[in-house]
Amino acid sequence: MYWIILIIAGLFETGFAFCLGKAKETEGTAMFIWYAGFVISLITSMILLVKATQTLPIGTAYAVWTGIGAVGTVLVGIFVFKEPANFWRIFFIFTLISSIVGLKAVSH
Repeated sequence: MYWIILIIAGLFETGFAFCLGKAKETEGTAMFIWYAGFVISLITSMILLVKATQTLPIGTAYAVWTGIGAVGTVLVGIFVFKEPANFWRIFFIFTLISSIVGLKAVSH
């Protein structure tokens, strides 16, 4: 159960990075709505991270949380914000995913 909470927390981390990117592209009221989404996603992500670390080791939980956020943010950048998707970016995304899976595999 705590691993699922941690994964959801990581997805909300991706969500707050997405909101920052959208806020940068907009002006006026729309910008403030995206910033509100950022704050809501940030708070939700942190609350879920705290909940997950009540049972999971802090080092593993934090690494997995940031890893999910990093991979998600890179993918959002590629698919939503049209950032480049060259070989090395994809290669390092896969190594990051492998590391996250490895941490989960060796954690209790």
